[in-house]
Amino acid sequence: MNPLYRNDTLGQHAPSVYAASTPIPPERPKFQGHTSADVVVIGAGFTGLWAALTLARAGRRVVVLEAHRVGFGASGRNGGQVHSGFNKSQLWLEKNLGQSRAQALWALSEGAKTQLRDFCDTHAPEAFFKAGIAHGEYKPSDLDHARAEAHHLAERYGHTSRILDREAFAEIVKSPLFSGGRLDPSGGHLQPLAYALALAREAEAAGAIIFERSEVTDLQMGSRLRLMTRGGSISAGHAIVAGNGYLPDILPQVNARVLPINSFIAATEPLEDRWTDILAEDIAVADSKFVVNYYRFNEQKRFLFGGRESYSIGYPKDISTALIARMERLFPQLKGVRVDHVWGGSLGITVTRLPHLARVAPNVLSGSGFSGHGVALSGMAGRVMAEAILGQDDGFATLDALPVPQFPGGNALRGPMLTLAMTWFALRDRLGV
Repeated sequence: MNPLYRNDTLGQHAPSVYAASTPIPPERPKFQGHTSADVVVIGAGFTGLWAALTLARAGRRVVVLEAHRVGFGASGRNGGQVHSGFNKSQLWLEKNLGQSRAQALWALSEGAKTQLRDFCDTHAPEAFFKAGIAHGEYKPSDLDHARAEAHHLAERYGHTSRILDREAFAEIVKSPLFSGGRLDPSGGHLQPLAYALALAREAEAAGAIIFERSEVTDLQMGSRLRLMTRGGSISAGHAIVAGNGYLPDILPQVNARVLPINSFIAATEPLEDRWTDILAEDIAVADSKFVVNYYRFNEQKRFLFGGRESYSIGYPKDISTALIARMERLFPQLKGVRVDHVWGGSLGITVTRLPHLARVAPNVLSGSGFSGHGVALSGMAGRVMAEAILGQDDGFATLDALPVPQFPGGNALRGPMLTLAMTWFALRDRLGV
């Protein structure tokens, strides 16, 4: 089944707290007829919108084709957490890719955070960016690894973070289950749908044209590309494909390397007078489970808690029960708190948990597979793909060289592989392996 419609209704945002609290602009027109463009961007999430904004500011004629609405996919419904680095430690990157490549990757990831913060400061105060993110460790051995990584980042990269023991971490993240953790003041959190909508607004102000409810059904290669929708076709010199976990089967060579997995989020009632009983500081938090728990408070002081495993590409019938039970295990003080919103979405992961950027054809670039670090990195991916089209290839070349093999069985066996992998890693999480 087409991932664009597997768990969602055409043209409707997920029933998230973001959609409920954000002014959604009127629907943009569907694409109809025939036209040409310098660049067509497929997907109006963080990746596609940063690409469109960068190209439009450079004077290119850019058309963005979105199958649903701006920010419909993971970009508009994620946990809003802004991480440093990649979903692999710098120590791992240095060991496996070499010092110079690891340093280039770190510079890109730091630039991704700066790009996001600067945009929010200048163009999107409604995204409510707040600095600070913590990572909780359950086992003393995991805390030792975090301590080694923090020391290495401070020495080699000048990146400062704080390692907290059990007692100090529990003073900030008021759960009894952690052995300690790391506090990174350079990360943070934001309202992702508001951020996506602001990116679209600025891209259009720069000259980009965005069409909604305009799914690309076919991408025909050649020196001039032809992109087909149900309403017509566009001829373009270049295309940027930014579908991530929602990409239909128009580029099977990309789908074979990017596996969509589902994650779910609950938002409680506002806890204005109680929120410091859960988090002493207004930061985001994630943990060391494979099936990650991630949480924060939003601007209304609702507690947003994400996680729980999903064993299939379709949503379970009951999202709430297991998700809320997981939240209450971590924070018993939340038992009985009303939950007002529950929703799900798909993110793209890769075998190595590193982003998959690729030049699929000389004039077709694709970016996806951000593996839980996409709020900052996906925007950087969009920018470096746009810059590659403009002739500045360094950033794209750095990300394009990352090792991202196909999943075993390729595109055809992604569904069964998901079930197998999530069953195994969920068991490991429960056993504390």
